[in-house]
Amino acid sequence: MAQSKVRYAVVGLGYIAQAAVLPSFAHARRNSSLHAIVSSSVEKLNEIGDKYRIPVRATYDDYERVLQEVDAVYICTPNSEHEDYVVRAAKAGKHVLCEKPLAVNQEQCHRMIKAAKQGDVRIMTAYRLHFEPLFLEVLDIVRSGKIGEPRYFSSSFSMHAKPGGIRTRRETGGGTLYDLGVYCINTARIMFGAEPTSVFASSIDGARSNMPEIDELTTGVLRFDGDRLATFTTSFNANGVSDFRVVGTEGNIHAEPAYEYAEALGYTLTQGDNVRKKKGRRRDQFAAEIAYFSDCVMQGKDPEPSAEEGCWDVRVVNALYQSAQSGEVVELNQFGPEQPPSRRQATDLPPITREPELVAVEKPHD
Repeated sequence: MAQSKVRYAVVGLGYIAQAAVLPSFAHARRNSSLHAIVSSSVEKLNEIGDKYRIPVRATYDDYERVLQEVDAVYICTPNSEHEDYVVRAAKAGKHVLCEKPLAVNQEQCHRMIKAAKQGDVRIMTAYRLHFEPLFLEVLDIVRSGKIGEPRYFSSSFSMHAKPGGIRTRRETGGGTLYDLGVYCINTARIMFGAEPTSVFASSIDGARSNMPEIDELTTGVLRFDGDRLATFTTSFNANGVSDFRVVGTEGNIHAEPAYEYAEALGYTLTQGDNVRKKKGRRRDQFAAEIAYFSDCVMQGKDPEPSAEEGCWDVRVVNALYQSAQSGEVVELNQFGPEQPPSRRQATDLPPITREPELVAVEKPHD
């Protein structure tokens, strides 16, 4: 690229965009520029545009015009709309960083990946933990053999979600597995360095929690080759918990909190009688992934995590919901594992010091 910075349009100005993505461009300014925003709300366009001094502001009706003025898009729309805005960007020759889950089903993911290949553009699933130094340190410990052979993985991720938001509506791709489960699934796959061969799940309907269109609570079991198991539970109506544990033949490592972006992560490593605790520090995970993706765009490199990585997690989510509905184990077709993240991707950028003032949007959970 001729210019020194990748010019981005942030598409969708909901909570995650306002609270984390937009302010992160200040820490990614080495190679990334917040050049445009797209929203259906004129109020958001005006207030946020003025706050960040964004030159290009447009509604979704003018999306194609915006694409002519940027190099890449960061998609923050509801899950059900990812495919549309990703495919249109790829057809316009624009690179794509898309929030997780990549889409609602595999078919949508495949069309997005195909459009990116045809448009000769880079596309990345926004798994911010792939750039979090402490998360990658835990992965290195598991890979190093310090806990012996990893035998099983367990995880919990829960919160009190507010009924009526996009994560609690079926039409927008809501559900605990789409919003929370992808973290547990992706982490299990990475820690084992393998793909699940079958899954089983049980769900509790969300009707009693005023979320009748989705699951309130789901527990999933993933079976891997080598007689390894991963279990996890996600909930939209339980005390906030964010942790995972990998147990091996010689020890175990427990990460808590494990999946957060607004607080420091930590872990406890147990090897026999030796117990070591480590607490990280708050970092801007969103700025790290933006800066990394911009490097990939300017250097012509394929990013990790790829769109395929996001697609494979969606495949597992779909299989788990199928199992929860049928009450039966669902077998998965096998393929080689994706290239996992490495410590070279670890990026230590300062955190956002305070949550930005929100414009016409509420925090989606307590």
